[in-house]
Amino acid sequence: MATKTMKAVRLHAFGGPEVLRYEDAARPELQPGEVLVRVRAAGINPPDWYLREGYKMLPAEWQPRVSFPVIPGTDVSGVIEALADDVADFAVGDDVYAMVRFPSGLAGDSQAYAEYVSVPASELARKPAGIDHVHAAAAPMSLLTAWQFMIALGHDAPNPLQPHQHAPVPLAGKTVLVNGAAGGVGHFALQLAKWQGARVIAVASGRHEALLRELGADQFIDYTTTAAEDVVRDVDLVIDAVGGPHTGRFLRTLKRGGALFPVFPLGYSGAEEAERLGVTVSSTQVRSNGAQLAEIGRLLDAGTIRVAIDSTFALADAGRAHERAASGHLRGKIVLTVDSGGTT
Repeated sequence: MATKTMKAVRLHAFGGPEVLRYEDAARPELQPGEVLVRVRAAGINPPDWYLREGYKMLPAEWQPRVSFPVIPGTDVSGVIEALADDVADFAVGDDVYAMVRFPSGLAGDSQAYAEYVSVPASELARKPAGIDHVHAAAAPMSLLTAWQFMIALGHDAPNPLQPHQHAPVPLAGKTVLVNGAAGGVGHFALQLAKWQGARVIAVASGRHEALLRELGADQFIDYTTTAAEDVVRDVDLVIDAVGGPHTGRFLRTLKRGGALFPVFPLGYSGAEEAERLGVTVSSTQVRSNGAQLAEIGRLLDAGTIRVAIDSTFALADAGRAHERAASGHLRGKIVLTVDSGGTT
Protein backbone atom coordinates (compact mmCIF):
# COMPACT_ATOMS: atom_id res chain seq x y z
CA MET A 1 0.00 0.00 0.00
CA ALA A 2 1.39 3.39 -1.03
CA THR A 3 2.39 5.78 1.76
CA LYS A 4 0.06 8.75 2.00
CA THR A 5 1.79 12.07 1.51
CA MET A 6 1.20 15.69 2.43
CA LYS A 7 2.78 19.07 1.94
CA ALA A 8 5.09 20.19 4.71
CA VAL A 9 7.93 22.60 5.43
CA ARG A 10 11.15 20.74 6.16
CA LEU A 11 14.78 21.41 7.03
CA HIS A 12 17.57 19.39 5.43
CA ALA A 13 20.27 21.46 7.13
CA PHE A 14 20.56 24.24 9.69
CA GLY A 15 20.66 27.83 8.50
CA GLY A 16 18.64 30.95 7.79
CA PRO A 17 15.04 31.22 6.58
CA GLU A 18 16.15 30.05 3.14
CA VAL A 19 16.62 26.46 4.41
CA LEU A 20 12.86 26.07 4.98
CA ARG A 21 11.68 23.93 2.05
CA TYR A 22 8.03 23.40 1.11
CA GLU A 23 7.81 19.85 -0.24
CA ASP A 24 6.13 16.47 -0.09
CA ALA A 25 6.49 14.42 3.08
CA ALA A 26 4.96 11.25 4.48
CA ARG A 27 1.73 11.79 6.37
CA PRO A 28 2.09 10.86 10.08
CA GLU A 29 0.97 7.41 11.19
CA LEU A 30 -1.04 7.31 14.39
CA GLN A 31 0.36 5.73 17.51
CA PRO A 32 -1.75 4.72 20.56
CA GLY A 33 -3.13 7.74 22.38
CA GLU A 34 -2.78 10.03 19.37
CA VAL A 35 -5.08 12.05 17.14
CA LEU A 36 -4.44 12.98 13.50
CA VAL A 37 -5.20 16.66 12.94
CA ARG A 38 -5.75 18.21 9.54
CA VAL A 39 -3.99 21.51 10.10
CA ARG A 40 -5.72 24.79 9.24
CA ALA A 41 -3.14 27.11 10.79
CA ALA A 42 0.23 26.83 12.52
CA GLY A 43 1.62 29.41 14.92
CA ILE A 44 5.25 30.53 14.81
CA ASN A 45 7.33 30.69 18.00
CA PRO A 46 10.99 31.30 18.94
CA PRO A 47 11.80 27.55 19.31
CA ASP A 48 10.97 27.20 15.60
CA TRP A 49 13.88 29.40 14.56
CA TYR A 50 16.07 28.04 17.35
CA LEU A 51 15.64 24.61 15.71
CA ARG A 52 16.20 26.05 12.24
CA GLU A 53 19.48 27.62 13.40
CA GLY A 54 20.65 24.46 15.20
CA TYR A 55 19.96 25.68 18.76
CA LYS A 56 23.20 27.67 18.67
CA MET A 57 21.86 29.92 21.47
CA LEU A 58 21.81 26.96 23.89
CA PRO A 59 24.79 25.54 25.79
CA ALA A 60 26.26 22.59 23.90
CA GLU A 61 25.08 20.09 26.50
CA TRP A 62 21.47 21.27 26.02
CA GLN A 63 21.45 21.11 22.23
CA PRO A 64 19.20 18.24 21.07
CA ARG A 65 20.44 15.84 18.40
CA VAL A 66 18.47 16.52 15.21
CA SER A 67 18.01 13.97 12.41
CA PHE A 68 17.24 15.49 9.00
CA PRO A 69 14.92 16.04 7.30
CA VAL A 70 12.82 17.57 10.05
CA ILE A 71 9.53 19.49 10.18
CA PRO A 72 9.59 22.45 12.62
CA GLY A 73 6.71 23.98 14.57
CA THR A 74 4.62 23.18 17.65
CA ASP A 75 1.39 25.20 17.57
CA VAL A 76 -1.59 24.11 15.48
CA SER A 77 -5.30 24.57 15.06
CA GLY A 78 -7.30 22.28 12.83
CA VAL A 79 -9.83 19.49 12.46
CA ILE A 80 -9.55 15.91 13.69
CA GLU A 81 -9.12 13.56 10.74
CA ALA A 82 -8.63 10.27 12.61
CA LEU A 83 -8.20 8.86 16.11
CA ALA A 84 -6.26 5.99 17.61
CA ASP A 85 -8.55 3.25 18.93
CA ASP A 86 -7.83 4.15 22.57
CA VAL A 87 -8.81 7.84 22.26
CA ALA A 88 -12.30 8.43 23.63
CA ASP A 89 -12.55 12.13 24.49
CA PHE A 90 -12.57 13.48 20.92
CA ALA A 91 -14.31 12.68 17.65
CA VAL A 92 -13.54 12.96 13.95
CA GLY A 93 -14.55 16.45 12.79
CA ASP A 94 -13.83 18.21 16.09
CA ASP A 95 -12.11 21.58 15.81
CA VAL A 96 -9.05 21.42 18.08
CA TYR A 97 -5.85 23.25 18.95
CA ALA A 98 -2.62 22.22 20.64
CA MET A 99 1.02 22.82 21.44
CA VAL A 100 2.51 19.57 20.20
CA ARG A 101 5.16 17.61 22.12
CA PHE A 102 6.95 20.45 23.84
CA PRO A 103 9.62 20.35 25.15
CA SER A 104 9.93 16.62 24.41
CA GLY A 105 9.89 17.36 20.67
CA LEU A 106 12.72 19.89 20.65
CA ALA A 107 14.65 17.79 18.13
CA GLY A 108 11.86 18.27 15.61
CA ASP A 109 9.28 15.71 16.72
CA SER A 110 6.42 18.24 17.00
CA GLN A 111 6.13 18.71 13.20
CA ALA A 112 3.47 21.42 13.04
CA TYR A 113 4.45 23.11 9.73
CA ALA A 114 2.47 20.57 7.73
CA GLU A 115 -0.93 19.70 6.35
CA TYR A 116 -1.31 16.94 8.94
CA VAL A 117 0.16 16.39 12.39
CA SER A 118 -0.25 13.63 14.95
CA VAL A 119 -0.94 14.95 18.45
CA PRO A 120 -1.06 13.11 21.79
CA ALA A 121 -4.67 13.42 22.94
CA SER A 122 -3.49 14.65 26.34
CA GLU A 123 -2.04 17.76 24.66
CA LEU A 124 -5.17 18.57 22.69
CA ALA A 125 -8.16 20.78 23.48
CA ARG A 126 -11.24 21.82 21.56
CA LYS A 127 -10.74 25.06 19.70
CA PRO A 128 -12.62 27.96 21.28
CA ALA A 129 -15.72 28.46 19.15
CA GLY A 130 -15.45 32.24 19.40
CA ILE A 131 -12.18 32.50 17.47
CA ASP A 132 -10.99 31.21 14.10
CA HIS A 133 -8.17 28.76 13.39
CA VAL A 134 -5.62 31.53 12.79
CA HIS A 135 -6.18 33.08 16.21
CA ALA A 136 -6.33 29.66 17.88
CA ALA A 137 -3.04 28.56 16.31
CA ALA A 138 -1.40 31.76 17.56
CA ALA A 139 -2.24 31.07 21.19
CA PRO A 140 -0.87 27.77 22.56
CA MET A 141 2.85 28.24 23.29
CA SER A 142 2.74 31.95 24.12
CA LEU A 143 -0.42 31.75 26.20
CA LEU A 144 0.61 28.54 27.97
CA THR A 145 3.94 30.21 28.77
CA ALA A 146 2.22 33.20 30.36
CA TRP A 147 -0.25 30.88 32.14
CA GLN A 148 2.39 28.56 33.59
CA PHE A 149 4.54 31.48 34.72
CA MET A 150 1.67 33.50 36.22
CA ILE A 151 -1.38 31.33 36.98
CA ALA A 152 -0.62 27.61 37.41
CA LEU A 153 2.48 25.57 36.59
CA GLY A 154 0.38 22.51 35.81
CA HIS A 155 3.08 19.83 36.20
CA ASP A 156 5.72 18.53 38.59
CA ALA A 157 8.52 17.84 36.10
CA PRO A 158 12.00 18.86 37.27
CA ASN A 159 12.96 22.41 36.32
CA PRO A 160 15.96 22.34 33.95
CA LEU A 161 16.56 26.06 34.45
CA GLN A 162 16.95 26.20 38.24
CA PRO A 163 17.16 23.83 41.23
CA HIS A 164 13.70 24.69 42.59
CA GLN A 165 10.28 24.56 40.99
CA HIS A 166 8.81 27.77 39.67
CA ALA A 167 5.78 29.04 41.61
CA PRO A 168 3.36 31.74 40.40
CA VAL A 169 2.61 34.57 42.83
CA PRO A 170 -0.76 36.15 43.77
CA LEU A 171 -1.63 39.02 41.43
CA ALA A 172 -4.82 40.57 42.79
CA GLY A 173 -4.21 44.13 43.90
CA LYS A 174 -0.52 43.97 42.88
CA THR A 175 1.48 46.04 40.41
CA VAL A 176 2.92 44.05 37.51
CA LEU A 177 5.42 45.32 34.93
CA VAL A 178 5.46 43.46 31.61
CA ASN A 179 8.54 44.01 29.46
CA GLY A 180 8.10 43.16 25.78
CA ALA A 181 4.38 43.65 26.28
CA ALA A 182 3.49 43.77 22.57
CA GLY A 183 5.02 40.39 21.72
CA GLY A 184 3.49 36.94 21.84
CA VAL A 185 4.00 36.12 25.52
CA GLY A 186 3.91 39.76 26.60
CA HIS A 187 0.46 40.69 25.33
CA PHE A 188 -1.00 37.59 26.97
CA ALA A 189 0.85 38.27 30.25
CA LEU A 190 -0.62 41.76 30.32
CA GLN A 191 -4.16 40.42 29.88
CA LEU A 192 -3.76 37.62 32.44
CA ALA A 193 -2.48 40.11 35.02
CA LYS A 194 -5.49 42.38 34.41
CA TRP A 195 -7.85 39.38 34.57
CA GLN A 196 -6.38 38.56 37.98
CA GLY A 197 -6.91 42.11 39.25
CA ALA A 198 -3.44 43.60 38.94
CA ARG A 199 -2.35 47.08 37.88
CA VAL A 200 -0.17 46.67 34.79
CA ILE A 201 2.73 48.72 33.48
CA ALA A 202 3.42 47.80 29.84
CA VAL A 203 6.88 48.35 28.33
CA ALA A 204 7.18 48.32 24.53
CA SER A 205 7.95 50.67 21.64
CA GLY A 206 5.66 53.66 21.21
CA ARG A 207 3.97 52.29 18.10
CA HIS A 208 2.24 49.67 20.27
CA GLU A 209 0.82 51.98 22.95
CA ALA A 210 -2.74 52.12 21.57
CA LEU A 211 -3.01 48.33 21.33
CA LEU A 212 -1.61 47.74 24.83
CA ARG A 213 -3.89 50.30 26.43
CA GLU A 214 -6.79 48.66 24.62
CA LEU A 215 -5.72 45.33 26.13
CA GLY A 216 -5.78 46.87 29.61
CA ALA A 217 -2.42 48.52 30.34
CA ASP A 218 -2.76 51.11 33.12
CA GLN A 219 0.60 52.72 32.35
CA PHE A 220 2.77 52.60 29.24
CA ILE A 221 6.51 53.13 28.92
CA ASP A 222 8.14 53.56 25.52
CA TYR A 223 11.50 51.86 25.97
CA THR A 224 12.94 53.72 22.97
CA THR A 225 12.75 56.99 24.92
CA THR A 226 12.67 55.92 28.59
CA ALA A 227 14.41 53.11 30.46
CA ALA A 228 11.77 51.54 32.69
CA GLU A 229 14.33 50.65 35.36
CA ASP A 230 15.14 54.35 35.74
CA VAL A 231 11.59 55.50 36.46
CA VAL A 232 9.70 52.56 38.01
CA ARG A 233 9.95 51.47 41.67
CA ASP A 234 8.02 49.29 44.14
CA VAL A 235 6.63 46.83 41.59
CA ASP A 236 5.43 43.46 42.92
CA LEU A 237 6.20 41.40 39.83
CA VAL A 238 8.15 41.87 36.60
CA ILE A 239 7.35 39.56 33.71
CA ASP A 240 10.29 40.03 31.37
CA ALA A 241 9.07 38.51 28.12
CA VAL A 242 12.37 39.49 26.49
CA GLY A 243 14.73 38.13 29.15
CA GLY A 244 18.36 37.31 28.42
CA PRO A 245 21.49 38.76 30.02
CA HIS A 246 19.97 42.20 30.59
CA THR A 247 16.97 41.03 32.63
CA GLY A 248 18.76 41.87 35.90
CA ARG A 249 18.23 45.58 35.26
CA PHE A 250 14.64 45.14 36.43
CA LEU A 251 15.70 44.09 39.93
CA ARG A 252 15.82 47.74 40.98
CA THR A 253 12.16 48.23 39.99
CA LEU A 254 10.94 45.66 42.53
CA LYS A 255 9.96 46.10 46.13
CA ARG A 256 11.48 43.78 48.73
CA GLY A 257 9.57 40.51 48.54
CA GLY A 258 8.84 41.06 44.85
CA ALA A 259 9.60 38.69 41.98
CA LEU A 260 11.27 38.80 38.58
CA PHE A 261 10.15 36.15 36.08
CA PRO A 262 12.38 36.15 32.96
CA VAL A 263 10.77 34.10 30.19
CA PHE A 264 14.22 33.59 28.62
CA PRO A 265 16.58 33.30 31.60
CA LEU A 266 19.81 32.29 29.86
CA GLY A 267 22.55 34.81 30.53
CA TYR A 268 21.08 36.17 33.78
CA SER A 269 23.80 36.73 36.37
CA GLY A 270 22.20 38.80 39.12
CA ALA A 271 21.60 36.16 41.80
CA GLU A 272 23.68 37.93 44.46
CA GLU A 273 21.99 41.28 43.83
CA ALA A 274 18.55 39.65 43.95
CA GLU A 275 19.36 38.07 47.31
CA ARG A 276 20.61 41.39 48.68
CA LEU A 277 17.44 43.13 47.52
CA GLY A 278 15.15 40.41 48.88
CA VAL A 279 13.77 39.62 45.42
CA THR A 280 12.87 36.20 43.97
CA VAL A 281 14.05 35.40 40.44
CA SER A 282 12.33 32.38 38.91
CA SER A 283 11.73 30.83 35.52
CA THR A 284 10.25 27.68 34.02
CA GLN A 285 10.06 25.71 30.79
CA VAL A 286 6.61 25.74 29.18
CA ARG A 287 5.11 22.27 28.70
CA SER A 288 2.29 20.92 26.57
CA ASN A 289 -0.94 20.66 28.54
CA GLY A 290 -4.33 19.96 26.95
CA ALA A 291 -6.25 20.48 30.20
CA GLN A 292 -4.82 23.97 30.59
CA LEU A 293 -5.61 24.78 26.95
CA ALA A 294 -9.21 23.74 27.61
CA GLU A 295 -9.35 26.11 30.60
CA ILE A 296 -7.68 28.91 28.68
CA GLY A 297 -10.02 28.26 25.77
CA ARG A 298 -12.97 29.41 27.84
CA LEU A 299 -11.27 32.79 28.32
CA LEU A 300 -10.53 33.04 24.61
CA ASP A 301 -14.09 32.06 23.73
CA ALA A 302 -15.51 34.72 26.02
CA GLY A 303 -13.17 37.43 24.72
CA THR A 304 -11.58 37.84 28.14
CA ILE A 305 -8.23 37.13 26.51
CA ARG A 306 -7.64 38.39 22.98
CA VAL A 307 -5.07 37.18 20.47
CA ALA A 308 -3.15 39.81 18.52
CA ILE A 309 -2.04 38.76 15.04
CA ASP A 310 1.06 40.43 13.64
CA SER A 311 0.86 38.82 10.20
CA THR A 312 -0.13 35.68 8.33
CA PHE A 313 1.70 33.75 5.59
CA ALA A 314 0.83 30.68 3.54
CA LEU A 315 2.58 27.49 4.67
CA ALA A 316 4.65 27.57 1.47
CA ASP A 317 5.96 31.00 2.55
CA ALA A 318 7.35 29.87 5.90
CA GLY A 319 10.72 31.35 4.98
CA ARG A 320 9.16 34.80 4.57
CA ALA A 321 7.40 34.34 7.91
CA HIS A 322 10.73 33.62 9.60
CA GLU A 323 12.20 36.71 7.94
CA ARG A 324 9.36 38.73 9.44
CA ALA A 325 10.11 37.23 12.87
CA ALA A 326 13.79 38.12 12.53
CA SER A 327 12.96 41.74 11.70
CA GLY A 328 11.61 42.20 15.25
CA HIS A 329 9.07 44.61 16.76
CA LEU A 330 6.28 42.05 16.47
CA ARG A 331 2.73 43.05 17.35
CA GLY A 332 1.40 39.72 18.61
CA LYS A 333 1.89 36.48 16.70
CA ILE A 334 2.84 35.32 13.21
CA VAL A 335 0.72 32.48 11.80
CA LEU A 336 1.01 30.14 8.81
CA THR A 337 -2.25 29.31 7.03
CA VAL A 338 -2.61 25.80 5.65
CA ASP A 339 -4.69 24.46 2.77
CA SER A 340 -5.02 20.74 3.51
CA GLY A 341 -6.80 19.85 0.30
CA GLY A 342 -3.92 18.62 -1.82
CA THR A 343 -2.85 15.37 -0.18
CA THR A 344 -2.78 11.89 -1.69
